[in-house]
Amino acid sequence: MAEFANSKNYGVPIYGAGWVPPSALRSAVEPSVDDEKDDGDKSSSSAPGNYVVLAGGGGEGNSGIRNALIVAQFDFDSNVLSDEPVARLGTGGDLPYRMAVHPGGEGLICSLPKSCRWFDWDFQTDENRSLGLRSSEKVLEPLEDVGQQLALTFNDEGSLLAVGGEDGKLRVFKWPRMENILDQANAHASVKDLDFSPDGKFLASVGSGPCRIWDVSKSTSVASLTKENDEIFGYCRFAPINDENQVLYITTMRDQGGSISKWSTTTWRRIKSKRVVRDPICAFNISTNGKLLAIGTIEGDVLIVSSNNFQVQNVVKKAHLGLVTTLKFSEDSRALLSASLDSRVRVTIIKEEKKSGLSLWIVILVLLIAIAVYYAASNGILPLELNSILK
Repeated sequence: MAEFANSKNYGVPIYGAGWVPPSALRSAVEPSVDDEKDDGDKSSSSAPGNYVVLAGGGGEGNSGIRNALIVAQFDFDSNVLSDEPVARLGTGGDLPYRMAVHPGGEGLICSLPKSCRWFDWDFQTDENRSLGLRSSEKVLEPLEDVGQQLALTFNDEGSLLAVGGEDGKLRVFKWPRMENILDQANAHASVKDLDFSPDGKFLASVGSGPCRIWDVSKSTSVASLTKENDEIFGYCRFAPINDENQVLYITTMRDQGGSISKWSTTTWRRIKSKRVVRDPICAFNISTNGKLLAIGTIEGDVLIVSSNNFQVQNVVKKAHLGLVTTLKFSEDSRALLSASLDSRVRVTIIKEEKKSGLSLWIVILVLLIAIAVYYAASNGILPLELNSILK
């Protein structure tokens, strides 16, 4: 695959990825009072640019590929990812399989083969003034020795953490106290994906069988979204329609290919479904503004889809050589981060659809011509034949 400025190979298969929140940059580079007195230059203490964080590696054994968390830098203006990571933190023999970045910028949580571990942001005070990571002293006791967790997510406020295990167990905790408010041993045979609704009231879980909806405040299941015929549910994401209404999107697979279905969050009934790709879908995400959906396929393609009508707006064929493992829109919905087992990371800038203004200008032009013709006819300055026709 040709090397592009917005696509880099960082040497390890990537399983999790995310954008570093601006609040993390502010807190990580906050100068102390002494520092301000020493140099008096606050700008020199900043870590410029935008950062992405990646999790992956070769897993257990002697593959020669180390397990690590990686921080890379992205420049929106030039659409360039840093050639090399700006920071790398090894995780020993433990593969960081899933990852969730705290929306408030506190740090991130990773699921390892047996437990979940917390990591803090770390300002690298080298000559490049970059952002890094460090192992935290915080121990997540309820998530010690719980086995492999396949899904991790925070709610939008960062006050709740949901985790779903390979054993089918679903847990929801109040963050950061880690007070368990939902503990369901058999939510699914295996939990594959989780997502909180924008208002934090509901949690959707996908695994084998139907998609289940949980009322977080009541710690109970309130709905079970059933499949049609030979459908297999894949991934789920909530989205706001406006300040009062929200919908749920679920990816599905059938013999015909990958589809997206849209569900009401009041009746929990399917609104519509549409096939969008022939290949199986292996990654899914939604933009913060709720306008765009992104899917990744096992063939390495990345598609950006309108959430309103399910029309495919952009296709990046062979964005990756291997199956796409994760997709994340930036906080401002300007870009899409994708990663794969091919060790490649890519950032795709979202281009707004340009609405053609041609028809509007034609209408205006016709109106101006009509006004001019009427004015000329009224003042008798048109050719005699045309003047008689208009009269």
